[in-house]
Amino acid sequence: MKKLVAYFSASGGTKAKAEELASAVSADLFEIKPEVPYSAADLDWRNKESRSSLEMKDESSRPKIAEDNVDTTIYDRVYIGFPIWWGVAPRVINTFIESHDLSGKEIVIFATSGGSGIQYALDDIKRKYPDLDVIGGKLLRDRVSSDIV
Repeated sequence: MKKLVAYFSASGGTKAKAEELASAVSADLFEIKPEVPYSAADLDWRNKESRSSLEMKDESSRPKIAEDNVDTTIYDRVYIGFPIWWGVAPRVINTFIESHDLSGKEIVIFATSGGSGIQYALDDIKRKYPDLDVIGGKLLRDRVSSDIV
């Protein structure tokens, strides 16, 4: 089974977990990078006018991805990871999902968070993308092992 770990990381925490996961499950690694990187001011969730706040307020927001050259068609399982923002996946994750053919793939969601659980974010992805075969999800806080699903 060929596996891919695709992740977005705003401050490095999710990147570290994605790297651990890719190593644990013997997967290729792909970083989902927004075309315009986020600055510290962009990520200030306390500022209702910050870029991240405005994107998360707008359900239709789809930030462009830089160098999106991953061919998801060659993978059997795709792990999609992100930091939880406002209880759900950042909008750039929607961009990734909507711009790749993930039909017929096993999808595993993983997330990092300072306080939120993953269930609401997982349910949100399943609701938005009912055709995805989401086989599980896990909040990664401690050491990552291959039993993520």
